[in-house]
Amino acid sequence: MRMISFLLLSLIPFLLSAQKIRDGRLAFERKQYAVAAPLLEKEYNKEKSRVERGKLAFLIAESYRAMHESPQSIRWYGIAYDNQYGVDALREYAYALKRDQQYDAAMNSFKELGLEIGSPYEYRKEITACEIAQAWLKDPDRTITVSPADFNSNHADYAPIPFGKDKLIFTSDRSSATGDDTYYWTGTNFSDLFVADLKTQVVTPLETPPVNTDRNEGTAIFSTDGKELFFTRCFTSEKRSDQYCKILYTHQEDGAWTDPLPLPFVKDFINYGHPALSADGQTLYFSSNDPDGWGGYDLYYVERGAAGWDEPHLMSRAINTPGNEQFPYFDGDTLYFASDGHPGMGGLDIFKIFKMSNGNWSSPYNLKPPINSGADDFGFCIADRTPDQDIQLRAYFSSNRDGGLGSDDIYLAEKRKTVTPPPVKPAEPVVYQLFLDVYVLEKIFQEPGNPNSTLLGRKPLKGAVVQYSDNGKTLTKEVGEDGLLSLEIRENATYRFLASKDGYWNKEASFSSAGLGMDPTKPVQRYELEIVLDQKYVDTEIILENIYYDFDRWEIRPDAEPTLNRLAKDLELNPEIRIRLGSHTDCRGTARYNQELSQRRAQSAVEYLIAKGISPDRLQATGYGEEFPAVDCICSDCTEAQHQTNRRTTFTIIE
Repeated sequence: MRMISFLLLSLIPFLLSAQKIRDGRLAFERKQYAVAAPLLEKEYNKEKSRVERGKLAFLIAESYRAMHESPQSIRWYGIAYDNQYGVDALREYAYALKRDQQYDAAMNSFKELGLEIGSPYEYRKEITACEIAQAWLKDPDRTITVSPADFNSNHADYAPIPFGKDKLIFTSDRSSATGDDTYYWTGTNFSDLFVADLKTQVVTPLETPPVNTDRNEGTAIFSTDGKELFFTRCFTSEKRSDQYCKILYTHQEDGAWTDPLPLPFVKDFINYGHPALSADGQTLYFSSNDPDGWGGYDLYYVERGAAGWDEPHLMSRAINTPGNEQFPYFDGDTLYFASDGHPGMGGLDIFKIFKMSNGNWSSPYNLKPPINSGADDFGFCIADRTPDQDIQLRAYFSSNRDGGLGSDDIYLAEKRKTVTPPPVKPAEPVVYQLFLDVYVLEKIFQEPGNPNSTLLGRKPLKGAVVQYSDNGKTLTKEVGEDGLLSLEIRENATYRFLASKDGYWNKEASFSSAGLGMDPTKPVQRYELEIVLDQKYVDTEIILENIYYDFDRWEIRPDAEPTLNRLAKDLELNPEIRIRLGSHTDCRGTARYNQELSQRRAQSAVEYLIAKGISPDRLQATGYGEEFPAVDCICSDCTEAQHQTNRRTTFTIIE
């Protein structure tokens, strides 16, 4: 089975003491994918309805995708689409083909997908990425050889880091991991940190500090002197049954290791992981899915001062994308990381950037084949330089590509020495140019006119107006049919945009060119910024995602604040709009109790927006109790997922 390669940063249900489930849909809902897949296949074989078979096939495909069983996921996504599951199946089918390096088939599927949702714009980058990947495969770096490490197991082994001389620390869920429980996501053990002796290939658990427990631990980094350790551990929230991953810190004190504690800047309900430390130990880099980032998982850095750790800083747009950036690793002035947001071969690819003389980072460089593949490639580290007369460099990295022993495996990459080329004649002075393409888009819903239906994609919004400032001048321009406004931008400048169109919410966005490296190998660089305008649906109740309340409580929780903050900003930019905040409960409890509880919850949301500066005259609070369920089921027969769907917070434009 193939384990999710960035396991330690995923939102994971608490399964430490979970019993094995016998119902396929329930197992899938609980993210017990190794249990769900065979049960769902049995249900599929018994099902007569084509529509229901399509639903089951999609769940089977999703289960195999979560376990990184590529051929199986491709097969079942195709079956789901053939059984009328719709564009979700076709989209995942296309991405699965790309990860499997079936680029021609993937491009055809992406083109078909764009036509089906009515927006070729949405998948244009994926088609281009497939074309680039094909070219890379035809011309790999033949000075590099890649082979599986001898110490791999038939379980997941990943995220290697040099540890002293001739040793690596890595993460694994092999059978010797701590604890006896089964992690039903993968059907194997929970992960621990291990040490591999590269001379003997013997693997032992990391035992010195108090690190390995019956939870998921992994992705560690020691300080240069070996007296500090940063690593990732996933905890169960006290108020919810989900696990969130945090970076823990332990150090030697009087010859003993202190109890590992989360770093002080770590927030609840957000995942942190993959710590990387600068050589002087004063800057920590890590990955997080903080909702204030650029999207997905982003790379951050945090400085250590005399009083302790400062607040983290988001790394620049030259590095972070709307996709996932993870697994940072430092080698001198070069930072390696994994990303699925930059143009790549399929899943996560390994990139490198370096600090230039002006302090900025260079443009990301894809390591290409044979190091990168269509699968997830990540966790790169350099173990040795000039190890012998023929080998210039020896590195290790992780991949779930075909041909390994387990799900994720660790690979050895060796670069052979080559003849030094003659000196290159000094080039003419480089002229640098930065361009920013601003796209104004609108959402495409599965049910036109229903903003609560499935989001299929985005398409250019013809006739939208963009207002922005450049060098002290305020400019206003209308975009064409392609929704595009293209600008040449200056170094170390911040641009703010306000996009608008009649019948749509005004939206703001910004772009900073600070930190964008002026790379002489790429003197002309082009970046993109997307601004998505929401249509104004008057008298239509719209669900606010990720608004949760504790049992029998109505206070706004920290994990609900980002959604309400975005709503407050939208209301600030659209002062003519008045809304009704609504709260719904599930059917459990008395009708009177649910009515009163929902009213308190709606009022809490209103008070939160007022505290953010929104006038009370523009807000109403209405508690609906259990009166208008989103899923109309018999209360005693409702599943937990149906109860969760019915417990929702909404807003309605009333004028």
